Amino acid sequence: MKDLKHYQLLSELFKYPDEKYLEKIIHCEKLISQNYHTAIDNFSIFSKYMSNANLDEREEIYTKTFDVQPICYLDLGYVIFGEDYKRGAFLLHMQTEQQKINNDCGTDLPDNISNVFSLISKSEDQLFINELVSEIVIPAVKKIISEFESARIELKLQVLKKLHKAVIQEDLNVGNVYKNCFASILEILQTDFPEKQKVQTEMNSILESEHHQSFFKKSAIN
Repeated sequence: MKDLKHYQLLSELFKYPDEKYLEKIIHCEKLISQNYHTAIDNFSIFSKYMSNANLDEREEIYTKTFDVQPICYLDLGYVIFGEDYKRGAFLLHMQTEQQKINNDCGTDLPDNISNVFSLISKSEDQLFINELVSEIVIPAVKKIISEFESARIELKLQVLKKLHKAVIQEDLNVGNVYKNCFASILEILQTDFPEKQKVQTEMNSILESEHHQSFFKKSAIN
């Protein structure tokens, strides 16, 4: 089984910044520079911005990005399924898996990217983790990155200005460093979980068994 413990450290990147947030970023940067050369350029942009910002500024960009007039959402089930009933099935499955590793999800949902990364780092079910990452995590991160595209951000700014809603995120015009963070994470995920090759018949039978039935193919919960 591959060592995925570093995802516990990476999970800290998407939590609300606290006084130790910069220290965690520095540890992540060291990890990435040593092991993921294709991911370091984007992460360095994120790290440099956060290093030059004070705690209030870090909190502000986090809130603007994920809470107030959010560019994207951190709950991966919502990113993939939206309001579809499949999200309920996925959340239930995530809750079960989080309980297996005794992970306290706090006030966040079990499919929040931070909690999902904790799950990746601790689960001993490699087949499940491979499926989770390839079918949910990587597609969700790609979709999140697309939400940062300047055209979409500009459209959101125009709509907000037209509706005179709250305080406009003018800083979005020059980009948002969380996009760089997600781009770096995508490189890491694709390195740790290369694109699936054709699965052997034996592997298919395992994945199709009742125990390993795909969470995203489950029927609606009554």
